[in-house]
Amino acid sequence: MNLENLIAVSGLPGLYRMAANRSNGLIIEDLKTGKRRFASSRKHQFTPLESIAIYTDDGDSTELKNVFQSMYQKLEATPPLSANASTDELHDYFAAILPNYDRDRVFTGDIKKVIKWFTFLNESGALSEAAAVTAIAGEEEE
Repeated sequence: MNLENLIAVSGLPGLYRMAANRSNGLIIEDLKTGKRRFASSRKHQFTPLESIAIYTDDGDSTELKNVFQSMYQKLEATPPLSANASTDELHDYFAAILPNYDRDRVFTGDIKKVIKWFTFLNESGALSEAAAVTAIAGEEEE
């Protein structure tokens, strides 16, 4: 699953692709519309999706791409909930996807973001191609 160049920008909804780097910010491309714009580093914080991880009970963490991969593999058995679902439902869903996530350090808002990002990337087709490549690579290793 390739999350390279995908970023979350504080103060802006959705996900973006980093198109170019400038000394005072980034030129970002909206994944929905394809429109490019400048985002100042004075006003926004940029978080690459590949650097995000989810805390686990064993004191370690698991990468976001592994969580997305698990969500994609369990898509038919346990489809993602709406981000507006109740807190208990969201935590139960996340426990089905990542059983050893740290319930004290992973907040409801974090789960909502992960579900929104996964739903968006899945609907845009970005995850299906990557999951197929990952599945093929996994079969070759066996």
